[in-house]
Amino acid sequence: MLTILLLYLCIGVVVGFLAGLLGIGGGIIIVPTMVFSLNWQGVPHELVMHLALGTSLASILFTSVSSFRAHHKRGAVHWDMVRRIVLGILTGTFLGSVIAARMGTDLLKGFLVIFLYGVAVQLLMNREPKASRAVPGHVGMFGVGNGIGVISAMVGIGGGTLSVPFMVWCNLSLRHAIGTSAAIGFPIALAGAIGYIFNGLGNVNLPEYSLGYVYLPGMLGVACTSMLTAPLGVRLAHRLPMNNLKKVFAILLLVVATRMLIGSIQNLMG
Repeated sequence: MLTILLLYLCIGVVVGFLAGLLGIGGGIIIVPTMVFSLNWQGVPHELVMHLALGTSLASILFTSVSSFRAHHKRGAVHWDMVRRIVLGILTGTFLGSVIAARMGTDLLKGFLVIFLYGVAVQLLMNREPKASRAVPGHVGMFGVGNGIGVISAMVGIGGGTLSVPFMVWCNLSLRHAIGTSAAIGFPIALAGAIGYIFNGLGNVNLPEYSLGYVYLPGMLGVACTSMLTAPLGVRLAHRLPMNNLKKVFAILLLVVATRMLIGSIQNLMG
């Protein structure tokens, strides 16, 4: 158990540092590393993706608090927008966890692979959406929140990859879009973690120290060290060429996604 906990503490160091350095939510890094780690531990194949997604969201629950508090102190969180979208976020994320719990590991992995390829392409192109309209009304925000929540739950992220472009499109500055997205990450993580715990209860094949589809050693290890290393990444981000760093990370995502794709094909053929 000590070796496993040390593994997840090390993963948290990398996750926090890269998230702070590149401004990308930790979930996009946590889930693939969790998949490889759980496979290494010998966790049953049919549970790997569910545990990776649930554990990712549970760990984001802790890290999102420090993130949105820091943005709030700088006046970068639009709480009126958070209030308008939060109901859709909560219902959509919980719904997404219910859908994911009923999907097979290989199907979930395929969905994640497509998402990772999409993020990598976006980073390589380095395009930001043009601000073109005002914030939608309550019904529109509820629908958008549902969409962001469902996809976030199915790929185990805090939603920043989806919510930041949407908010920039709604005429928020990039700094305020990132800050507001950080605040939205907390209800996403909360609803997602509850959903994965609820849907995993009673599964007798779960590894020891699991609470539903949340693997507690992984959650604690990643949460503890990522909160410490994220500020280091943020500070270094102001000194390094970000465009080049994001391209390197995009290539890393392509390699990870391709490795996961090959593994899924091998499992299907085997």
